[in-house]
Amino acid sequence: QVELVESGGGLVQAGGSLRLSCAASVNIASFLFMAWYRQAPGKQRELVARITPGGSTDYADSVKGRFTISRDEAQDTQYLQMNALKPEDAGTYFCMASSRTWQEYWGQGTQVTVSS
Repeated sequence: QVELVESGGGLVQAGGSLRLSCAASVNIASFLFMAWYRQAPGKQRELVARITPGGSTDYADSVKGRFTISRDEAQDTQYLQMNALKPEDAGTYFCMASSRTWQEYWGQGTQVTVSS
């Protein structure tokens, strides 16, 4: 049973920083890739960043240069460092992992609120 548990969300002023964590119940090296998604109220869930076991990353254009995705296999955890936060970054952030058979696993989400 794969479980993903996010933490680190909260309330921050615009321009501030937050670091999200996603702890997996299994060895994250087994995943094809891991990612962070976010969903704002009334909007579709969107990909924020993705990382492969080899460390290749890609980002949504809206967060490039401000957010950094990383992973620690020793801790079976992935992270999302978010800097220079904007009000439009607010929403629920979800951790996602894809198995090598393309099965998706999702965390329960962590709330990020950015005050202007």
